[in-house]
Amino acid sequence: MFVNYRTIVSSSRVCYDGVMKAYDHPAIDQVAIENVLHALSDPLRLGIVRQLEAEGQASCNALDQGRPKSSMSHHFRVLRGAGLVRTRAEGTQHINVLRREELDRRFPGLLDAVLADAKGPSTARR
Repeated sequence: MFVNYRTIVSSSRVCYDGVMKAYDHPAIDQVAIENVLHALSDPLRLGIVRQLEAEGQASCNALDQGRPKSSMSHHFRVLRGAGLVRTRAEGTQHINVLRREELDRRFPGLLDAVLADAKGPSTARR
């Protein structure tokens, strides 16, 4: 049996047949360094953070690098849960913004160090 779902997007909430689901964004004082470092340990997520740092904001489509939507949904969920990005809906697009100022207050110098190192030659093994 298949159920037909309609998706309606409004503000930062996603609506499935009238049931609103807001994106979860932890308060900055609830963000744990372990979660931030875990989120940044994945090369794809680090790349998303680097791109958001450079561009300021970007849609999920602009950040997907040709990867499947289901995979990208997981990565954005991890980034949101770690407190690194804030996602809002604009029409049919989801716009992501790096929570740079909040993170700099919570963990001074962390993003500067991570992003500066990320610009250098990759030492990750494949």
